[in-house]
Parts: sequence; C-alpha cells; structure tokens
Amino acid sequence: MFSRRLAAALLAAVTAGAALVSCSSDSQESRCSSDGLKVTCAPDQRSKTPKVSGELLTGGSYDVSRDRGQVVVVNFWGSWCPPCRAEADDLEDTYQATKASGVTFLGINVQDSRDKAIAFEEGRVTYPSLFDPASRQALNFDIPPNSTPATVILDRDGRIAVVIRRAVTQDELRPIVERVAAEQPAPDGQR
Repeated sequence: MFSRRLAAALLAAVTAGAALVSCSSDSQESRCSSDGLKVTCAPDQRSKTPKVSGELLTGGSYDVSRDRGQVVVVNFWGSWCPPCRAEADDLEDTYQATKASGVTFLGINVQDSRDKAIAFEEGRVTYPSLFDPASRQALNFDIPPNSTPATVILDRDGRIAVVIRRAVTQDELRPIVERVAAEQPAPDGQR
C-alpha cells in the first residue's frame, strides 16, 4: 500500500514538473495572451501546427496539410466525457455557420473505443474525426489527456491561433472562428 502511494506521489511530482516545463518562457502561453484556459496568439506570435494525420474514425485517412488555406477547428473529445457531450451541438452549429467562409472542423477522439466513439458521433456531428485512442495527437499539441475537451483553431497558414482547454459554446466559439477566418493568409514564404 505504501509503495503504491509513494509511486503515485512520484508520478504526480513528475507530471507537475513536466507541466511547469511546458509553460516555460519559450511556450505558446508566454508569447501569447492567456487566461489559463484560453490562449490567443496574434498572427506574428503563432507557431506552426504539429503534424496532424491518421486514421479517420469511420475509415480512410486524413492529413491536415490537405486543408491548408482553410481555417481548421480541431476538437479533442471522448465519448466518456460529459463536457464533450454538452459542447457537441455547439461545435456542429458553429461548423454549419462558418463552413461557407472556408472553415473546416476535425474531431480527434482520444482514449476511447471505436464503437463508443462512432455511437457518440451519430446524430451529433457531421465533420470527420481521427481515431486516436493513445492521445498521440493531443500530446503533439501539448493537450494533456485530462484537458479533454479542448479546441485548437488553426489559421489559413496552418498556424495555431487559439487554444481553448475546456468545453466551448457556440456563443464563444463562433466569433473567434469568424475572426480567424476573416484574416488574410500571408503571401507565400512570408510567415
């Protein structure tokens, strides 16, 4: 019993230390405005998105590079996550309201079984989702598994414009997506 508690305490200390390192002076949060749960970066502060590719939940494959030139809203979710259920309609409504302006959405299903994830999506969302049970994509974005749901908005140049580490509503998300969609992409090679 004591050794389990000690191991848990050590794991918590290592996790806390890793979290502090990820929030160092070179992190996204330090270059951009942040309230702790939402990070917003001006165009000259944005970093390139990590590689986002993999197997779609319903089959086939996806690579975010195919959507360069569009705003891509990436939402990390799981069928086991009550806030994910609460935000699903808001995400779909924002997708429907903004897709004509060059916005696409991508879900990334984490820590889930394929059957449960497919059942969750039915009747809720019409945009595709990557199947990522090991949360590798989330870790590429510095989204810890305990931060689900999280939403990342990529600008037309494939750079991270906004990171929201909590559930969103349409009233909050839609104006942010519309603002990023209204930005002009940089001329080739200038960003």
